[in-house]
Amino acid sequence: MAESFIFSIAESLITKLASLAYQEASRVVGVYDDLQELKSSLSYVKAVLLDAEQKQEQNNELREWLKQIKLIFYDAENVLDQVDCETLRKQVIRDYGTPKDKVGRFFSSSNPLVFRYKLALQIKDIRMRLDRVAADRDKFGLQVIDFDRRVVHSREMTYSHVVQSDVIGRDYDKEKIIKLLMEPSLDNNVGSKHISVIPIVGIGGLGKTTLAKLVFNDERIIDSFPLKMWVCVSEDFNIKQLIIKIINAASNFVSTGALPGHQNLKELEVEQLQYRLRNMLVGQKFILVLDDVWNEDRVKWVEMRDLISVGAKGSKVIVTTRSQSIASMMGTVTYSHHLESLSPGDSLHLFVRWAFKEGEEEKYPELIRIAREIVEKCKGVPLAVRTLGSSLFSKHERQEWESLRDKEIWNLPQKEDDIIPALKLSYDEMPSHLRQCFALLSLYPKNLEYNSFEVASLWGAAGLLPLQSQDKTMVDVAHQYLRDLMARSFLHDVFDCGTFYAFFIHDLVHDLAVYVAKDVCQLVSSNTQDISENVLHLSFVENGLPYNSIKPSLQGARSILFPVDHVGASEAFLNAWVTNCRYLRYLDLRDSTCETLPESIGKLKHLRYISLCNNKRIKRLPNSICKLQNLQVLGLDGCSNLETVPKKLRKLISLQRLEITTKQSILPESDIAKLNCLEFLCVQNCDNLESLFVETRLPTLRTLQVSDCVNLKSLPLDTHHFPQLETLLISGVANEDWLHRSEDTNAVLRLKTIVLSEMLTLPHSLQQYASTLQTLMILGCYELEVLPEWLSNLSSLKFLIMASCPKLMSLPSDIHRLTSLLVLRIINCRELYGKYEPQVGKCWPMISHIKHTDIRKPWE
Repeated sequence: MAESFIFSIAESLITKLASLAYQEASRVVGVYDDLQELKSSLSYVKAVLLDAEQKQEQNNELREWLKQIKLIFYDAENVLDQVDCETLRKQVIRDYGTPKDKVGRFFSSSNPLVFRYKLALQIKDIRMRLDRVAADRDKFGLQVIDFDRRVVHSREMTYSHVVQSDVIGRDYDKEKIIKLLMEPSLDNNVGSKHISVIPIVGIGGLGKTTLAKLVFNDERIIDSFPLKMWVCVSEDFNIKQLIIKIINAASNFVSTGALPGHQNLKELEVEQLQYRLRNMLVGQKFILVLDDVWNEDRVKWVEMRDLISVGAKGSKVIVTTRSQSIASMMGTVTYSHHLESLSPGDSLHLFVRWAFKEGEEEKYPELIRIAREIVEKCKGVPLAVRTLGSSLFSKHERQEWESLRDKEIWNLPQKEDDIIPALKLSYDEMPSHLRQCFALLSLYPKNLEYNSFEVASLWGAAGLLPLQSQDKTMVDVAHQYLRDLMARSFLHDVFDCGTFYAFFIHDLVHDLAVYVAKDVCQLVSSNTQDISENVLHLSFVENGLPYNSIKPSLQGARSILFPVDHVGASEAFLNAWVTNCRYLRYLDLRDSTCETLPESIGKLKHLRYISLCNNKRIKRLPNSICKLQNLQVLGLDGCSNLETVPKKLRKLISLQRLEITTKQSILPESDIAKLNCLEFLCVQNCDNLESLFVETRLPTLRTLQVSDCVNLKSLPLDTHHFPQLETLLISGVANEDWLHRSEDTNAVLRLKTIVLSEMLTLPHSLQQYASTLQTLMILGCYELEVLPEWLSNLSSLKFLIMASCPKLMSLPSDIHRLTSLLVLRIINCRELYGKYEPQVGKCWPMISHIKHTDIRKPWE
């Protein structure tokens, strides 16, 4: 269904051709007239694309017509991109080239005359192909619609913590489950070994996970179970991975000495992990939630059940699943709790909550009548109700509501647990540019936490974000798109940190993303029989996949991802794919095992993103990587054996984000300072560095992260060196000597966000940002006991987030002075929770006025 965003591709191509900068570039290259003729052909086709997108569902011939246009558009994007590449290359040669470079270029394939001749032929070929296909447009009776009228209406931000008052129609279910949990023993089944298993069964989107969260966070459960663990299982019931997840979930409760980090756990053998798990659970009365179980292999379940059966009598397990057979296999109670659909009344109540502002529905009785008819088609599935309600938020025209109600997609055949048609209606209401961005979320596996920076990089590399302006960067635009998706309830468990988001998407929403992107994006696993032809974006989620050679139809691939931790590309994979996919824009090689990159990496002139993070073997990079003038992101963080970064970094004139780990004692600061688009710089685990940018100015830098550089002694934090700096992330600093207070008041940074991790105390220099600081995050400061009283002087602070600070005793007594504070989050801070627990903590009145509070028990 990738044809559903062809209009957006046409619009971006025409916008590019119409821009003054591109017209000037095309004149310099010598193909201006050719491109203007192509623009006319594009405009002729674009005029009917919106109507064609809407009618293709019921017309196979029309759908095939759109597919032909789509392939031509892809070729057009690649050709137009070449003009940008040539323009950037000319700029680099002009600014940094030697006479030898200029003479050599005349005799190479990039000779201007040869380049212009080849490019003109390619443009002519595309225009002729497009004109041939466009000639058929009239036979489909398509209407001319030049403007995409679908808009996104914003609503107030939602937060990840489940608020009981936001859940409708589940009181009976909650009390039923809690009653079962509170009983001392649910049966006398010897095989269960005192571990009672309660399954919650229901179709997708019905709210099984939400119900389990309500139960899990209920005060009665908190008081009755000293040990609480929540584990998302999903489709892979891998015993080793499951043990690691349970250990991580339990580690905040059980003091067993120093626990290894996430990566070290993965390096342990299964027998070692089992021993550690049994030691943590033995004699403990626990509740364990296994959310979203798909495994039907009873042998695996019995093995896992026997491992956790060392817990105290009365321990309980809650299982959420769509399958009754799984519930029967795992459950030990006499019946499974079948979650029913919402009643019509509760469904309407939920719909109204998401479609209107509070109390607004009373003004629109006619819309409420239509809402009842829409809700009836949702069959009581909360996810469908909420998503469709969100799609109509702030739309008050009766025709819009009737149009949604009368869409033919409701009548498509559905499986019993399929609500894709209902969700697809909300997708169809999205503006075309937002559809493309949503579709690319299918490249990440289910239940993976998304990070807005990574998503922004992917969208930017794919060309889905407008070029940055003085007012907005591409990251700013990406965050707006994410807020638009939130407004439509397509994201959930959103963690808003002020400057970035972490979030999940529901399984069925993920299914929808896969459905609409199926001709463009593909997730590749051991179950994949074949990779679709002409797919543009590929995501590899397992190691050792037998894709060491590629078909010609895949050589147009634009994105290659390895999104799962500890899954990365091999040298054979690189040699097969990287050397053949010359149109790659996004190359994610994190956790790869290659010892070097091929010199041919420099030929990938369209590349916008490359990451080698956490490659422990690579020592050097080819200097040809600096030929990638389109590159926006270069990730070298976690490359612990990298001896030196590439020479001539200054040639990466489009670079916006640079992340470095290196053994060098001195970074090539003069090169980095010439990166005039650089906005984000991360320097981490550089053990040999003693100073950073003492005499260097980074005029465009907005975000600076310095982590675990143990010998760093100086870093000037002032406007002379970082005039645009807004976000500072500091981690693992042994002392704060180099975080000194600026002597020149006119040179004080105007920081908006500070993230501190692994600090013993808060630096006094924070006081100088009192008038500008909006977000303060204090993470993993395990020895921090007291917050300074001057924290209350941060008059502009909106977000205050503290996580994993177990010894922190209290907030400042005059926290009420933070009148701008909108969000307070306290997560995994044992001492603070006891005092500031919502409604009952003795210090709760001190913070109860804050609009959004998220105060969680340490183990959540």
